[in-house]
Amino acid sequence: MPNGAQALMKTLADAGIDVCFTNPGTSEMHFVAALDSEPRMRAVLALFEGVATGAADGYARMADKPAATLLHLGCGLGNGLANLHNARKGKVPVVNIVGDHATYHVKYDAQLQSDIETVARNVSPGFVRTSQKTEELCKDAADAITAARGLPGQVATLILPADVSWGENGQPCVVPPQPVQPVADDAVVKAIAEAVQSGKKTAILLGGQALREASLLPAANIAATCGVKLFAETFPTRIERGAGLPPVERIAYLAELAGVQLADVEHLILVDCKAPVSFFAYPGKQSYLAPESCTVHTLSSPEQDAAASLHKLAQVLHADSATPALQQPQRPDAPRGRLTAPKVCKAIGHYLPENAIIVDESITSGLMLNALTEGAPRHDMITLTGGAIGQGLPNAIGAAIACPDRPVFALIGDGTSMYTIQSLWTMAREQLNVTSIIFNNASYSVLNIELERVGAESVGSKAKSQLDLNRPVLNFAQLAQGMGVHAVRVSTAEELNKALEYAQSHPGPHLIEAMVPESMNGVKRKILPWILRSLPNLPLPVTRALKKKIAP
Repeated sequence: MPNGAQALMKTLADAGIDVCFTNPGTSEMHFVAALDSEPRMRAVLALFEGVATGAADGYARMADKPAATLLHLGCGLGNGLANLHNARKGKVPVVNIVGDHATYHVKYDAQLQSDIETVARNVSPGFVRTSQKTEELCKDAADAITAARGLPGQVATLILPADVSWGENGQPCVVPPQPVQPVADDAVVKAIAEAVQSGKKTAILLGGQALREASLLPAANIAATCGVKLFAETFPTRIERGAGLPPVERIAYLAELAGVQLADVEHLILVDCKAPVSFFAYPGKQSYLAPESCTVHTLSSPEQDAAASLHKLAQVLHADSATPALQQPQRPDAPRGRLTAPKVCKAIGHYLPENAIIVDESITSGLMLNALTEGAPRHDMITLTGGAIGQGLPNAIGAAIACPDRPVFALIGDGTSMYTIQSLWTMAREQLNVTSIIFNNASYSVLNIELERVGAESVGSKAKSQLDLNRPVLNFAQLAQGMGVHAVRVSTAEELNKALEYAQSHPGPHLIEAMVPESMNGVKRKILPWILRSLPNLPLPVTRALKKKIAP
């Protein structure tokens, strides 16, 4: 009979979980040894737990199935929490395996003893379990897998004591097939159809699974037939976009601009998402962004089949055979001259190959990214779903492993990249086809903007020093080279163009460090809060023109 770890490995592989992102310690050594017993399982080492958890997140977003993680005790789980939080907010399936002390060792309160279950519930509210017996381990694992890959996807945490792992008589389990997803019921579809046909301004807000082609097309049919406006949630888990797909306008990050987008909407229909709220609270400003006069409807919840629900609504509205508006192919010209963040985005739009994957954690440097890539060849985009920075580079690892034939472009801010910079080592070790572009503006630029927006008074040099990355300026090209990644630093658009051409013609990974000024600096940053405060007093066409200028 296999030991617990070997039986667990077979249970995972039989369920289609064939990648494990690891950062193990002593308690997990029997699991590590069991990796050699299962040829179907790929093990990917990360040098930091946040890289392992973020890679599992990125993998599942692109593979449409969970990966496993292997973390070391409560402290290792704590190090990986931020990216598990992002996965939870993105409704991403992850089987999160956390090693623990042997059951009989717990009472001695050794140095690494902690309450793992309490830590895990922050990111795994739907499933946390400590396996107590080797004979029951694989049943526990099957339950974790079932929970993770249901709708909505979730982080399912299985805690694996060392003696349960090394114990004999492990018994592999078969994981039951996923149940059929329910569809919006007739009464809901009828009520929403009546709202659409009421003659009032109506919008559909798409999130989660609704931002894939299978959902975008019926949504676009409804828009073409009934004059409905299509929106996407601010930070999509994964959105399919580009030439040949329906264009969808994302809700803006800045609450004041989101309010402009929604100002005249009288019926808002939610599909696999919740009604938009501001990212943070601000003095004297609304947190709930739908207008008070707007009626909010839910066509399908995260537990339901978004695509089938939209098809059902399209049929009731006689829109299922409409000709949807599709994005026409268009690319910007290659940029020239002194490098800026918008020029980096322009270069991506110019060079982006067919079927690429963009991982966007560019923060303020990517304000123009959507507009400059919307007509590029069809691609997927992954964004920062939970707001915990440090997601982008690990997500790129997972996406590249899930889709080895697709080029991955990770656009990352300088501050956020340092949270999980160890990702570069894993990219080099696994020889992944990832081109990472780091926007080095030597600043936490978004926090400088927020400092102005929250109305903080008497901002002096000590406060400002907490928001800049000078003294010293980071050198990401040298950091990348030290971890085995080909890297260059560029300060002109021509140098950037050359670096992108090289990256596309040579196997990855690559890193391009783009030396750019802040997108919102000096006068721009000073006047932005004034503009945002003035929006409610301006005519709607004017406010929408300003919104398009600030964040297209």
